[in-house]
Amino acid sequence: MKASRILIFSLATMSFAQTRDADFAKLADGYFNDVLFQYDPAQGTASGFHQYDALMPTFSRAEIQAEIAGLRKYETAAQSFDPRGLSPTATADRELVLAQIRGQLLSLEQIRGWEKNPDSYSSYASSAVFVIMSRSFAPPAERLKAAIARERQIPRLFQSARENLNNPPKIYTDIAIEQLPGIVSFFQNDVPAAFKAVTDRQLLAQFKTANDGAIAAVNAYQSYLKTDVLPRSKGDFRIGADNYGKKLLYDEMVDTPLDKLLEIGYANLRLNQAEFKRVAAKIDPKRTPQQILEELERDHPAPDKLLDTFRGTLGGLRDYITQHRIMTIPSLVPPIVEETPPFMRATTFASMDTPGPFEKVAKEAFFNVTLPEANWPKQQVEEHMAGFNRGTIISTAIHEVYGGHYVQFLWLKDAASKVRKLIGCSSNAEGWAHYNEQMMLDEGYGNGDLKLRLGQLQDALLRNARYIVGIQMHTGKMTYEQAIDFFVKEGYQTHANGERESKRGTGDPTYLYYTLGKLEILKLREDYKQMKGKQFSLEEFHNSFLKQGFPPIRIVRRAMLGNDSPVL
Repeated sequence: MKASRILIFSLATMSFAQTRDADFAKLADGYFNDVLFQYDPAQGTASGFHQYDALMPTFSRAEIQAEIAGLRKYETAAQSFDPRGLSPTATADRELVLAQIRGQLLSLEQIRGWEKNPDSYSSYASSAVFVIMSRSFAPPAERLKAAIARERQIPRLFQSARENLNNPPKIYTDIAIEQLPGIVSFFQNDVPAAFKAVTDRQLLAQFKTANDGAIAAVNAYQSYLKTDVLPRSKGDFRIGADNYGKKLLYDEMVDTPLDKLLEIGYANLRLNQAEFKRVAAKIDPKRTPQQILEELERDHPAPDKLLDTFRGTLGGLRDYITQHRIMTIPSLVPPIVEETPPFMRATTFASMDTPGPFEKVAKEAFFNVTLPEANWPKQQVEEHMAGFNRGTIISTAIHEVYGGHYVQFLWLKDAASKVRKLIGCSSNAEGWAHYNEQMMLDEGYGNGDLKLRLGQLQDALLRNARYIVGIQMHTGKMTYEQAIDFFVKEGYQTHANGERESKRGTGDPTYLYYTLGKLEILKLREDYKQMKGKQFSLEEFHNSFLKQGFPPIRIVRRAMLGNDSPVL
C-alpha cells in the first residue's frame, strides 16, 4: 500500500513538472516569435523558421523602442515565472532566456551599437540576403521572392542609419568603409549568380529592380560614410568596465571580477609562452622560436591543392577520433569543403556554415576555406598561404570540423529543448572548438609531431592575446596601438595580424571567450574526473558535454556535476 502511494505521488510530481515545463516552453515560444525573430528575421531564416524569410527590419528608432518594449515584457514574464516545479532542463532554460533578453537590452540601451556602428547596417543588409540564397531550402523562384522582399527594404535600412548614427568611433567607420566594396560586389555579382536557375521573366524583372535599388543604396551609403560620417567620427569604442562585466554575465554567465579574469588570462599566456619556447628548443636549440615558426609557415600546400589537403585531413581526423573513442560522431557524412563565398573572403580565413537546428530541407554543412585571389602578387599569396601551413591546417580542421564546431552541430539536433537548440554562448561553442585543438594532440593525434604542437601553441597565444586585449582596451587600460603591439610581442603574431585582431577587438569586446571557454572546459573535465574516479571515460565526458547543447559552462557544470561550483 505504501509503495503504491509513493508511486502515485511520483507520477503526480512528474505530471506537474511536465505541465510546468510545457507552460514555460509556451512562454519561450512567445519570446522567439514575438521578439527574437520578429526583430531579427535573418536569424529566424538561419535557424530554419521560414515564415520569417520575407521580413526585414528597418532599425528605425521607433522599431528599436518597440523591440525594447517587447524584451521588457518577456523579461518580466520570465522573471515572474516561478521556477519551482520545473525540471532541471526547464529551470536552466528559464535562466538562458532571461540572460539572452538582458544581454540584448544591454546592447540596445547601454552599449548602443545602433548609434555607433555603421557596419552593423551594411553587414545586416548582405547577411539577410545571404541566408536566403546560400541554402536550397525551397525552389529558387520561391527563395528569390523572399530575397526581393528583403532587398526592397534595404534603402529604408540605410535611411535609419542616417537617422541613428551619432558620433561613431573612427575605427568603426573605417571598418564599415573597408567592408563596403565587398558588399557592393556581393549584390552585383553573387546574388544574381545564386538565382540564375530562375526563368520567370516577370519575377526576374522584379528582382532586377529590387537588386538595382539595393546596389544604389549601398553605393550611396558608402559615399555618405566617406563624406559625412567619417569627418565627424570622434566617438569612443570602449564599452567600459561596468558594461563589460554585465556583458560577460549575460552572454557567458561569468561573474568573475575583471581583475581576477586578467590574472587567469596572464597566467595562461605565460604558460603557453614557456611551452612554445620549450617545444621550439626541442626542435632546434640553435635557432630562435621565431626562426622555427617562419620555417613552419613555409611548409604549406600549393594554393590549388589546399581544398584537397583539407578533405584528406578531415577523413584522418574522423577516423582517429572514432578509433581512439574520443567522442561519438553522430554522422558519417562530412561537411562539404568549398571556397569561401566572395563577399566573406576579406574577413574570413576559414569557417563552418551549418544549417539551423530546425532546418528540414537544406541540411548540408559547408566548411569554407579562403583561397588566394587570382590577381594577387606572389608575395601576398605566400603570406596568405603561410596561414595554411601544415600545423595550422590541422588545428583549423580540428577547430572547425572534427571534433569542434561540426561535431557540436551534429549533436545539437538531439538537445533537450527548443531553448537549448536556439540559445547558447560563445564561451561554449568557441571554447569547445579551441579546447579540441589542444586535446586532440594531447590524445596522440599527430604522433607527437613537435611542429604541430608549435602551431597549436601559436594559435593558443593568439587567443590569449585576444583575452587580455579585449578586457584592457574596453576598460581604458590599453590603447588600440598598444593592443597591436601586445599581439606582436606577447601573442607572437605578425604586425598585420596584430592590426586585424586589434581592429576586431574594438567591436567584439568579449572575444576572450575562446580561452575563457577552453579553461572552463578543462576545469570541468578535471572536476568530472574527480567525481567519476575510476569510472571516468574521456569519450563519456565529451558525449555528456555535447548533449547539453551549447549553453554557458555554468549550466553544463550543474547538469554534469549536480552543483553550482565555480567555473574557473
